Amino acid sequence: MTYQLDPAIADRLKRTAEGLVPAVAQQHDTGEVLMLGWMDDESLARTIETGRATYWSRSRQEYWVKGDTSGHVQWVKEIRLDCDGDTLLVKVDQVGAACHTGDRTCFDAAVLHEVADD
Repeated sequence: MTYQLDPAIADRLKRTAEGLVPAVAQQHDTGEVLMLGWMDDESLARTIETGRATYWSRSRQEYWVKGDTSGHVQWVKEIRLDCDGDTLLVKVDQVGAACHTGDRTCFDAAVLHEVADD
């Protein structure tokens, strides 16, 4: 099945040369940032149509529905576009780990900088 993105939405997107838009996945009720994926028009249309986060894998050059192999599904609650039209915020209800390493979030691994409270 081919999914078509609403032209009114498509017209607002600013894509990379490869036709992709970064999509930040965030837990809808806590605000926890879970992961960053990439979407093109079809993966965004699939996400809107199915209610399941669908991304474009740059390494495998194919679509992947979050949770199809791991069971760690992202149920989409809301999708927002930033003011420049070049980043999506996908608010989800994350089931299980968001990261392929098994961590809840892809941002658990290393703190590069932290400001101590005074």
